[in-house]
Amino acid sequence: MDDQTRIELEAAAFRRLRRHLMEDRPDVQNIDLMNLAGFCRNCLSRWYQEAAAERDIEMGKEEAREVFYGMPYDQWKAQNQTGASDAQKAAFETSFAENVGKRD
Repeated sequence: MDDQTRIELEAAAFRRLRRHLMEDRPDVQNIDLMNLAGFCRNCLSRWYQEAAAERDIEMGKEEAREVFYGMPYDQWKAQNQTGASDAQKAAFETSFAENVGKRD
């Protein structure tokens, strides 16, 4: 397979993952994704931002989230996210530290 075809297939798979998380399963909470898989929608938006930076494209955190979520993050969060239990929050702290890094 040539590089261009591979890139196109990878991009298509990413778009399908995004559509699945944003349209098919918006009910799945970010905290549950992070706790179970070690990444969430916010991680995907951060990876998008990092890919932009690697190409010298300036993009802030909120801008990357808006691109990924298709709307301002606060709006999507208000529409789709629910409160987290103490157990979910504790598991998140562990998962975040293991997969993203220590919080400042």
